[in-house]
Amino acid sequence: MSREMLQLAEALASEKNVDAEVVFQALEFALSTAAKKKAGREHMDVRVQIDRDTGEYQTFRRWLIVADEDYTYPDVEKTIEEIQEEIPGTAIQIGEYYEEQLPNEGFGRQAAQTAKQIILQRIRDAEREQNLNEFLATREDIVAGTVKRVERHGIIVEVVAGKLDALIPRDQMIPRENFRSGDRIRALFLRVEEIGNTGRKQIILSRTSGDFLVKLYANEVPEIADGMLEIRAVARDPGQRAKVAVKANDQRIDPQGTCIGVRGSRVNAVSNELSGERIDVVLWSPETAQFVMSALSPAEVGRIVIDEDKHAVDVIVAEDQLALAIGRGGQNVRLASDLTGWQLNIMTSAEADERNAAEDAAIRRLFMDHLNVDEETADVLVQEGFATLEEVAYVPAAELLAIEGFDEEIVDMLRNRARDAILTMAIAAEEKLGEVSEDMRNLEGVDADMLRNLAEAGITERDDLAELSVDELIEITGIDEETAKAVILTAREHWFTEDK
Repeated sequence: MSREMLQLAEALASEKNVDAEVVFQALEFALSTAAKKKAGREHMDVRVQIDRDTGEYQTFRRWLIVADEDYTYPDVEKTIEEIQEEIPGTAIQIGEYYEEQLPNEGFGRQAAQTAKQIILQRIRDAEREQNLNEFLATREDIVAGTVKRVERHGIIVEVVAGKLDALIPRDQMIPRENFRSGDRIRALFLRVEEIGNTGRKQIILSRTSGDFLVKLYANEVPEIADGMLEIRAVARDPGQRAKVAVKANDQRIDPQGTCIGVRGSRVNAVSNELSGERIDVVLWSPETAQFVMSALSPAEVGRIVIDEDKHAVDVIVAEDQLALAIGRGGQNVRLASDLTGWQLNIMTSAEADERNAAEDAAIRRLFMDHLNVDEETADVLVQEGFATLEEVAYVPAAELLAIEGFDEEIVDMLRNRARDAILTMAIAAEEKLGEVSEDMRNLEGVDADMLRNLAEAGITERDDLAELSVDELIEITGIDEETAKAVILTAREHWFTEDK
């Protein structure tokens, strides 16, 4: 039998043009499978060892040694206590294997067929791995291929004829885009990922990525490859509309005209590849105000107000420009926000005036209540640009003295009252902070400033915080949207734990 084993290994290695070690490993697997079937226990762990020189082989059943508390699968595990009882004085440790020799099973026709199938599979896997490595070594960012089939989870694309396939997942496909088997298709190389626990790898492509649009433009516009022009930002609503911010590194170039092309030839070529996606080419600018105004085109912007702390921009437009600035379903302002990285709030002049009036009234009331001044004095402070008690208390006295009608006595009075009011409010806030529950204090992501703001708003219990909307929490604390979402989710965690 030993000579037959060596002859079989040599014949299979020669027939399939693979290394003899691959054949021996396949034979060992086939023999172990036969032994498990013979025993009628397919879940047990069997190891077969073939001597590569003589062809002799041995069969072992083995168990993994585990701690008593980890013992779960009797067919393949033994506890350390159990093995020490069976073999007193053994040096075997947790994590090692204990083996018992079994009678060898004959290498019949079924085992030989199993070995052959394993060898063929390993050859196919090796070829696929080699094709993948060659593809990755020579690939372009934009991958061209042929649609092999359309499945529920995406499109299978043949990227190396007859040898290698890639997948465009559903979430990386342009909505309402239809392809059939045999169609040519282009997409952006996204990544390589493993398929489940099989060890096989899958190429993932995308047609919705902003980088796909950038790479398509780079192919159409030589000035981008030459470095004379660059795309600084992209925002897409795949298949519908996109905004591209461009910047010229050569002052002789018109970046918009270059990207649009003669009679729209260049932008149309990119648009056609993206199923007719409408593309707005806008000028990039380091100045936030100018960039926001460009990003909102074709709407005309009247004026803007930038809030650095909230990373937001109030955009004031004429009444007849409001719908254009917002766009159908909010598309224009959403893409402009994604492009610029700023939160954009669109409003008409009337809405802006109304909001400003409300804000001025609130500040005026603050000054009247805490500085104990009349409406006329409070209104003067508002008109001069003062918005907080801290500004009145701590700006240089010269700025207050520069206000018409304010002398040193009035200025000293206002500054002292402002400082007293700040101190009184701070003491009240600390007292209110003492009412905050312990579980709310210990919430991850909630710092002292946030607790103080919440306490001032009457939010002192964890459930009160959990019931807030994201917008409400942002308004109370001034934190960004992502942080607000995380805090609220953390505050709500105990609801789901209690439900379970």
